[in-house]
Amino acid sequence: MNTVLIGKRGQLGTELERALSGKGGKVYAFDHQELDITDYQHTNDVLTRIRPDIVINTSAYHVLSECETHPEQAFLVNAIALKNLAVTCRDNKIKLVTYSTDYVFDGAKGKPYTEYDCPNPLQLYGLSKLAGEFICFNYNPDSIVIRTCGVYGGQKGSRQKGGNFVLTILEESRHKTTIDVSTEQIVSPTHAGDLAQCTVALVEQYSARGIYHLVNEGYCSWYEFAKELITLNKLSIRIRPIDRKGVFSGIKRPLFSALTNTRAKSEGIIMPSWQDGLKRYLWYITKK
Repeated sequence: MNTVLIGKRGQLGTELERALSGKGGKVYAFDHQELDITDYQHTNDVLTRIRPDIVINTSAYHVLSECETHPEQAFLVNAIALKNLAVTCRDNKIKLVTYSTDYVFDGAKGKPYTEYDCPNPLQLYGLSKLAGEFICFNYNPDSIVIRTCGVYGGQKGSRQKGGNFVLTILEESRHKTTIDVSTEQIVSPTHAGDLAQCTVALVEQYSARGIYHLVNEGYCSWYEFAKELITLNKLSIRIRPIDRKGVFSGIKRPLFSALTNTRAKSEGIIMPSWQDGLKRYLWYITKK
């Protein structure tokens, strides 16, 4: 199974490259500078030259504030680029796997979303990712779109995001006595290593197609997640609960965007709990 991996320097891309390397076959890993998926001709040239069995795309324009101020760039990367990948993969009989987000939902359901729930994004980031889903399936119905939530992983995180929630809390605990963390936003925190392993398990099922949710099992507020983190790491810092009324930096976010892995579980792919994922990630970063 030869694979082209797009977004090799991100948190998920790093874990995917590790997971794929133990499966045999070649992994051709690119960052956004090496493979510009917004350029159709370049994308087509690279993929037709390599002719992999699978393309896994982790690239995204995901900083919420930048999506609001630069909507054209958000839609270019998160939606239009998906057409370039979908068409090229369709024409060359390559399986396409790409990622979407819990932010395609508005949070009004009040319990974890399945793949069959109706999306209703609250901000431009979620809207651009939802557009990407529609475009992907319009041009390549055999594609796989994996929605996930609250991803963290790696040692430093992606260069664009500058880290992740776990590393941010650990870093701030070194020079602060109190950290404010949101109580009202309910999510499914997901270890990138678990997401990568289950992505590989999914693509090995060659009949898989359509939308899948892949998150660590269960859900919690970011406040509860932070409390679990400091308990596991035996930190003395105080986590202070705050309520942002659903608005963060002037941008609306879904208050309950936890997902449930309905389709994956029905096909025998089981993600560990978020507590287990966090525990193993903390072990990993302290042993490095």
